[in-house]
Amino acid sequence: MNYEVKDFQKDVIEKSYSLPVLVDFWAEWCGPCKMLGPVLERLAEKNRDKWILAKLDTDKDQEIAMEYGIRGIPNVKLFVNGKVADEFTGALPENMVEDWLKKAIPSKYAEKLETAKILFNEQRNDEAKKLLLNILSAEPANEEAKLLLGKILVFEDAGRAKQLVENIDGSAENYEQVESIQTIADLLNKLNEKNLLPDTPVKNNYVSAIENIRTKNFDSALEKFIDIIKEDRSYDDDGARKACIAIFKYLGEENEITLKHRKDFGRALYI
Repeated sequence: MNYEVKDFQKDVIEKSYSLPVLVDFWAEWCGPCKMLGPVLERLAEKNRDKWILAKLDTDKDQEIAMEYGIRGIPNVKLFVNGKVADEFTGALPENMVEDWLKKAIPSKYAEKLETAKILFNEQRNDEAKKLLLNILSAEPANEEAKLLLGKILVFEDAGRAKQLVENIDGSAENYEQVESIQTIADLLNKLNEKNLLPDTPVKNNYVSAIENIRTKNFDSALEKFIDIIKEDRSYDDDGARKACIAIFKYLGEENEITLKHRKDFGRALYI
């Protein structure tokens, strides 16, 4: 569905409280606008239950264009709950617009996802897991739900956790989260194959640190991994360093355990 904006307050701002509104700021003289317009219209038709396309001629409605800082067209702004949630400028190809929309359009399950995050942070993992599985049954491509479920499942079924997150792309932050889950999964699998680990003086400490990860005693795990970095950094293909980074990313940079060990980790790398 798409329409020409007649009353910006009513057609965009108010409507965006019930469904996201994608506003195409364009003009008749603009060649790239004529390239992008049909792309947006096709995508709007495909996604009519997810968002609405509104078109605003910047020549006819210069006041609104100035209010929203339109300096180049085509400019596309996504309005959610009365505010600009995301935007881009220029005639992007259809696949790039689709990729942008996947990230920009809020999930119908955003509130449930926030609840799942709170449950996870409160270590109420069974409740969070149930909620996340419900979200993914309705919205299988929801990357945030996959990542959060992966963080829970990695301690229950490492193989399933890896499989769940392996096709996630997107932001650098998502990539780091995926790497963290995959690294922790690989470490936990080593507990079933201890005999394959190099038999050196740090082996027992390394295995013990992985055991600490399994029981979510991250504080102790980091202490041991940092000691291993100091003593034999190359052990298990730089495994202790990779483990520390994975734990930091799993916990988050502002977590008190991360903050406690970050400096010692950094010093250990340059001893």
